[in-house]
Amino acid sequence: MSAAPAHASSLLSRLPEVRGKYRENADLSATNWFRVGGPAEVLYRPADAGDLGHFMAHCPKDIPITMLGVGSNLIVRDGGIDGVVIRLGKGFTDISRKGDVILVGAGVLNLTAARFCQQEGIAGLEFLSGVPGSIGGALAMNAGAYGSMTSECLIEAEIVDRDGIVRWMSVEELDYDYRHCGGLPEGAIFTGAAFRGVHGSPDDIAERMVEIAKAREESQPIRERTGGSTFKNPPGGKKAWKLIDEAGCRGLTIGGAQMSEMHCNFMINTGAATAADLEALGEEVRRRVKEHSGILLEWEIRRVGKHG
Repeated sequence: MSAAPAHASSLLSRLPEVRGKYRENADLSATNWFRVGGPAEVLYRPADAGDLGHFMAHCPKDIPITMLGVGSNLIVRDGGIDGVVIRLGKGFTDISRKGDVILVGAGVLNLTAARFCQQEGIAGLEFLSGVPGSIGGALAMNAGAYGSMTSECLIEAEIVDRDGIVRWMSVEELDYDYRHCGGLPEGAIFTGAAFRGVHGSPDDIAERMVEIAKAREESQPIRERTGGSTFKNPPGGKKAWKLIDEAGCRGLTIGGAQMSEMHCNFMINTGAATAADLEALGEEVRRRVKEHSGILLEWEIRRVGKHG
């Protein structure tokens, strides 16, 4: 068990004994797709949902907890993150089926889930192959692409709340909207989900996934250090990328951060960007779009931690 050693920091000494692992001053720059950011004061990898529940129940409430997925739509600020950062690992990567229902852990990559469905002849979740990141992240932000959203095929999701209780919530209880989950209790963490698909031909499903992969390759800078769509599409049917383009921000650069020439709603680290560069670029784009169109874009990329 990972009990805090006698020489541990004051934070580590206050944390409960767990079956998972704690690590102090853990580098987070390698855990997000932009490859930027400072360290976690303590990084915790729970062994399973029960271990996570024990931690949540016994962690002092004044200690901040930050949940990170695989970092596909995330900026970790240069000053790092105080308190405990949680990342789900092997204990959250099970995937199975019961009829047309897919049971999947929150740590499973979206692409892995889509491939499993293809092999099993379950259609309706192909869009996940075009959504970077993990199931936990898809649940948290109602991720979507190519005409589908997570909430449309979700039956229910498993959560661990801030009091350590492991329970299931229905899709209705989770109160989803565009890129938003309104019903998740404050401080709760997604640990798994049940999705409903429909019977389909594995060959037809594979063909659709190839189409999605080709569309991504042709329209998005997927080989760059990027975080996916930077801003949400505003209400009223307008497209964020078009507003950004019309405001003259395609290719706009601050430090090592640039709005992609290929898809101007994608921000990229050209090689030496800091988190501050990326965030400053995003705010400058928001300013210029507001000045040009009167529309204030809303960040889709999550930004966490302290400024450097």
